[in-house]
Amino acid sequence: MNTEALKRVLQQLFAGQDYRAGVVSLLNADFLDYVVGFFKKVVEAKMAQQSIDEDWYRRYFLSADQRKRDLITHAGLNEKTIHDMHNSTRKEVVISAVNDNYDALLALIRTMLEKDGDIQIELTIRFRGVSVDLNLSESLIVINALAVKRSQMRGGVWSSVGKRTELPLMLALAKLYSVPPEYYKLKGLNEQKREVDFHFVNRRGDVYFCEVKLMGAGNPESADAVFARGTQLFIADKLSDATKRQLESAGIHWVEMRAENGFERLYSILQTLEIPCQPARIDALDHIIDAALAEAVTLQT
Repeated sequence: MNTEALKRVLQQLFAGQDYRAGVVSLLNADFLDYVVGFFKKVVEAKMAQQSIDEDWYRRYFLSADQRKRDLITHAGLNEKTIHDMHNSTRKEVVISAVNDNYDALLALIRTMLEKDGDIQIELTIRFRGVSVDLNLSESLIVINALAVKRSQMRGGVWSSVGKRTELPLMLALAKLYSVPPEYYKLKGLNEQKREVDFHFVNRRGDVYFCEVKLMGAGNPESADAVFARGTQLFIADKLSDATKRQLESAGIHWVEMRAENGFERLYSILQTLEIPCQPARIDALDHIIDAALAEAVTLQT
């Protein structure tokens, strides 16, 4: 996810809007780029005058000279599955696992075709005058590999959004309320000796650890993590009423970005915690977001 995409996410968060539609669009674009590239590789196998027989996919996409992560994806697997099965993801283990999985997939497809031989699927790929036809078995193998890749990309995108948004969001909030840099820190240890990426400090030196979760109200793990980690300030995309009551009962301050002007709740929290601050500089929000993103990039490199 590039800086412009992150900026749009931050703008939508401050506007109280759902940022997910933009992320899904990015995911779709990245996946379609991958699909086109993948299909080009299929055509390249024909252009290289390789025999397109029943096992061409294994020779071209599961060969030992492929990168490990590509082998795993082409076989319709993921790295965690291989590690769980074999307690290792060394290249030789991956090669064995992907070939075993490919054999099992072929056997499953053959069994399916024997039971229902009326199914007919054929993919035709044309690129620069070269045409490649994939029969039913080959088409299902390709579809399976693409489905796994889509799942991998989806998990990676959402994880990336959360991780890459946390720091610039907190920096933007601090700058929006003119919190002097000496009253917020980017690293610290909470009572459980867990490293926390961001925390505020008041004039007496009291430390208030922050947690950012953008997983929505329907994910209880978001709030559960806060209770377990000794967080004093929870910044969330969306919170249920029940979670808000739980947080308040535990003495944890919260900000719900999706609520109307939800970020404005932070100002009263900062005042309560005696952290130096000023009213929000709303007119400068775009500039503040740009500055926060630039600072986050500098701090993370």
